[in-house]
Amino acid sequence: MYAVPDLSLACGSLQRHSERASAASGTHHDAKVTTMSTTTDLTSRLDAVKASTAEALRTTEADRDASVVTVAVVREFDTKADKSRHPGNDAPRDSVIELEQAGDSAKAAAEADPGLGSVAREAVLAAHLAICILKTEV
Repeated sequence: MYAVPDLSLACGSLQRHSERASAASGTHHDAKVTTMSTTTDLTSRLDAVKASTAEALRTTEADRDASVVTVAVVREFDTKADKSRHPGNDAPRDSVIELEQAGDSAKAAAEADPGLGSVAREAVLAAHLAICILKTEV
C-alpha cells in the first residue's frame, strides 16, 4: 500500500517559490494579478499541458515496473487534461482546478511508487508542474 502525502499545499509551494525567485532577481511578479489575456491563450496553454500529460502517460505505461495504480492515476490525469481542453459549460478556471487535482494525485502516486523508473517519474512531475504554473496564471 502506498502512503499518500498531504497535498493541500502541493501547488501553493510553487507560488511561494516563484515569489522568492522574483525577490532574488529584483523583479516582482504577483501570480494572483496575472491572468490569461484571451481564451486562445488558455487553449494553447492547455494544449501544452495535454502534451505533458500524454508524455507522462506514455512513459508510465512503458515502464514495466510501474504499479497498475500509478498507471491508472496518470491515465486519469491525461483524461482530465483532454477534458479541460473542451470544458463545455464548465468555467475554464474550474477545468484547470479539476486538472490540478488530478495532477496532484498523479504526482503523489509517482512519488510513492517504488517501482516507477526515473524517466516516468520525471515526466509525471513535469506534467504536474505545467498545470501548477498554468493555475497561477488563470
